[in-house]
Amino acid sequence: MSISRLSLKSRVAGALTLLVALGLGAAWHSRAVVGDEPRKEVNPTARRHAEELSEAFHNAAEAALPSVVTIRSKTKAHPVSNKERGHGTPKKGENPFEGTPFEDFFKGFNGGRGMEGFGQQFPRREGMGSGVIIDKSGIVITNNHVVEGADEVIVHLADGREFKGEDIKTDEQSDLAVVHIKGAGTLPAAPLGDSERMRIGDWVVAIGSPFELDQTVSAGIISGMGRELPDSRGAKRTKFLQTDAAINPGNSGGPLINLSGEVVGINTAIASSSGSFQGIGFAIPSNQVKWVMAQLIKKGAVERAYLGVGIGEITPDLAAKFGAKRGEGVLVSEVYPDTPAAEAGFEAGDIVTKFGGQKIRTPRDLQELVERVPLNSSQPVEVLRDGKTQTLNVTAKALPKEFGTVRLDTRRGGSNKTTDSFEAADLGIEVSQLSAEQAKELEFKGHTGVLITSVDPEKAAAEHGLREGMLIMKVGRTPVKTVDDFKAAVANESLKDGVLLHVRTAAGNRFVLLKD
Repeated sequence: MSISRLSLKSRVAGALTLLVALGLGAAWHSRAVVGDEPRKEVNPTARRHAEELSEAFHNAAEAALPSVVTIRSKTKAHPVSNKERGHGTPKKGENPFEGTPFEDFFKGFNGGRGMEGFGQQFPRREGMGSGVIIDKSGIVITNNHVVEGADEVIVHLADGREFKGEDIKTDEQSDLAVVHIKGAGTLPAAPLGDSERMRIGDWVVAIGSPFELDQTVSAGIISGMGRELPDSRGAKRTKFLQTDAAINPGNSGGPLINLSGEVVGINTAIASSSGSFQGIGFAIPSNQVKWVMAQLIKKGAVERAYLGVGIGEITPDLAAKFGAKRGEGVLVSEVYPDTPAAEAGFEAGDIVTKFGGQKIRTPRDLQELVERVPLNSSQPVEVLRDGKTQTLNVTAKALPKEFGTVRLDTRRGGSNKTTDSFEAADLGIEVSQLSAEQAKELEFKGHTGVLITSVDPEKAAAEHGLREGMLIMKVGRTPVKTVDDFKAAVANESLKDGVLLHVRTAAGNRFVLLKD
């Protein structure tokens, strides 16, 4: 099952098909006999409750529908950019879309000759999504992926009028965009509610234009909170609301509302193996929408603060090894140089338990708290280090545009294996001294450690994700710069108690606990 963005074409006149079963069947009873068959009637109390709920959905939809818009985007044919192809200029005959959703399209394009003779042109595209007016002056919120790269954006209002979208501001990190429409007069705007007040089980209504069907309404409940979607292209920094209200391609950017008619989320993605709704949809919480929207309108971009650390979740085994409690704090796996965290004295192996006085339970908790603090403000951070609590003071700075986008080469380093090696048979790995050539090839320059050159597929190392080409920098708290250092360090460790390794991988640093 994959996570799919919902920006496609769409339209439905739509109604709330819900509550066919509200326990009504059990409420029937015999009142009369027609021929040989008893006549049954609905229990008046059950019917009244069902009608009251139906009226609540009707009122919420009626209040929000005038604010919901359909958005059509048009993109002209243009040379394929590096961003669209995902890598540098391709050679003649090379598929510039390899590894993307357009790979199969390219293979069949131009009689199977790809873009040969077409100057590497990306074809003309049209798409459709949804949006919602959140200010009567004509400010519309939608998804970034609905309008991203568009040469023309047309906003179709509920009253049938169409306007050209102007002054479009986008934020790829949250997958949100602000679109202005002018000359429409005073427009009906939907109020933004408080997503923090939503609870699992609360009724919600999704409105949008699925499959080119305008003003479609579906209902469901909040079925999950704080969902993270690592596979989604956009909204990388979001904890989503999960809903079973039916949303489909074309619903992207449309509102998820509560029974008061308030927008509590912006519909963005679905979990599906077919590309269509299968009971699980995701919406960006309205409180995040407010924060992003305010900055896009005022500054044209979103400024986020950052620490400059690599962090990870604390598993039960890691919690025991570090003397921490699972669900209380996040583990620092890496401190990047010349960052606020480095200046504040963070160390790999620290467990961040509080930031700015607020408790931290997950990596996303820390990320959300950090990115929203005022720039240049000083924030107290509580960390657990060697079993003792310390307070560090960090000065929040703006997140550099390219920070975190560079990744290490994933090529393996076994081809340059040296004779200075050691096999830790119990762990299931063989390591060698890191040569200058390997450090350059694998982009380990500035890091010290021993290189994994072989992994036994039947042992603990393979089971816990260690691979050739990874760099082991520490065993427990002991730095290892040479094969002899590593050999001495593991001599005092056992798989029964757990062997903690600090490794550098293609995605950065992380801690790995090998245990039987």
